[in-house]
Amino acid sequence: MQVAANGIRIEVEDSGGQGEPLLLIMGLGGQLIHWPPDFVEALVQAGYRLIRIDNRDAGLSQHLPELGVPNIALAGLQRAFRAPVRPPYTLQDMARDTLDALAALDIPRAHVVGMSMGGMIAQRMAIAAPERCATLTSIMSSSGARGLPSLQPKVLGVMLTKPRSRDTEAVVRYYLNFFRAVGSPANPVPEDAMRELILQTIARSYDPAGNLRQLAAIMADDTRADELARVRCPTLVLHGDADPFVLIECGHDTARRIPGARFAVMEGAGHDLAPQVCAQIQHHLLPFLRQHPMTPPTE
Repeated sequence: MQVAANGIRIEVEDSGGQGEPLLLIMGLGGQLIHWPPDFVEALVQAGYRLIRIDNRDAGLSQHLPELGVPNIALAGLQRAFRAPVRPPYTLQDMARDTLDALAALDIPRAHVVGMSMGGMIAQRMAIAAPERCATLTSIMSSSGARGLPSLQPKVLGVMLTKPRSRDTEAVVRYYLNFFRAVGSPANPVPEDAMRELILQTIARSYDPAGNLRQLAAIMADDTRADELARVRCPTLVLHGDADPFVLIECGHDTARRIPGARFAVMEGAGHDLAPQVCAQIQHHLLPFLRQHPMTPPTE
């Protein structure tokens, strides 16, 4: 279903029920269907009311072509030389989308879990509205601090090799190459399963320009690292030791900047949600949530 949030339409999947609300936020270009069904079902069976959303410019949420296509090369130079990056919108806007979507569901407070860019949005939520975040879990993400290591060259090479056309098979081949480059090397997702998910993704929404608008928002967010000291909710930071896209040093840095944050390494995990990665996320996440049940917010 869709809800009005921050002046746009946001697609929401709500498992319902009386459990504590648990929000899942996907990463760059990702859609709510990218949370594996078995992972989603495990969290529901654990007793949580599971909320998944499509971020703006992704999936079935509102896309914003009227905002144009940002020049990512220029944005990279501006960031490198500490000049302002002016994106079509900000991660703060995306955090407000998500907070408003929860409000539309009459959910005043939730456990917030984000992967990659979703972790950055979750961090922004905890900074902007601490009373709305019962806990924060940042997975495969970063503080955005300057000086952190960048993605491995092999991943950059794949990213710069765009599909030759919008033909479905060309797009599928591009994403297969990308997922292989960033995935967990010890436990890769079978190609037939990847292909099926890619086809579902394309059928639901394919918007490369929207991905670039999201990427510009990430590149422009150069103050979040210092602001993470204001996060007060219990925080779990999870990162794979084989992540070639957002290197594990980024996870260490995030945990270091958030007071009292707990850091856990996912062994052999790349930048994906392969079954063994999801199993490790559950292994750390569920005990963390049980240790921090929702309580009425204090004044």
